[in-house]
Amino acid sequence: MDQPFPLPAPMRRALELARAAAAAGEVPIGAVVTRDGAIIGEGENRNRRDNDPTAHAEIVAIRAAAQALGDFRLTGCDLWVTLEPCPMCAGAISHARIARLYYALPDAKGGGVEHGARVFARPQCTHRPEIYGGLAETEASALLRDFFAARR
Repeated sequence: MDQPFPLPAPMRRALELARAAAAAGEVPIGAVVTRDGAIIGEGENRNRRDNDPTAHAEIVAIRAAAQALGDFRLTGCDLWVTLEPCPMCAGAISHARIARLYYALPDAKGGGVEHGARVFARPQCTHRPEIYGGLAETEASALLRDFFAARR
C-alpha cells in the first residue's frame, strides 16, 4: 500500500530506472544504493541486454556502490528497489551488509525476503537488514502489469 507521505527521492529514482528498463525491453525493476542520503550506486534489470542471469537491478546497483566506495562491504548503506528482492539478491544484500532495505512491491511468487525463501529469516543468514516494504506499491505494480500485458 502506498505511503501517505511524499515518496523519498531514492525510491523515485528507482522507479525512473524501472521505467528505463521497460523501455529497453527488460522487466521493469530499478534499484538505488544510498549512503548518508546520497546515491552511490544504481541499476536496472539488464538480464537480456547483458546476457547475464545475475544482472538484476539490485546486483547492478550493489556492484556500482561497491566500486564507488572501493569496498565490497556496504555497511551503513540503504537499498531502494521497486520489487521485493529474489533469494539471489537477498543473499547479495546480506553479504554486502546493507543496513536497510526499502522495496515497493511484495513478490509472492519470486520474493526472497518476506515471501518464498525468506533468506533473512534463516539461521544461516549472517546479516539481516532492517526491512521496509510497500513504498510506491501501486506505481511499481502498474509498471509490471503494463509491461507484461503488452507482451501477451
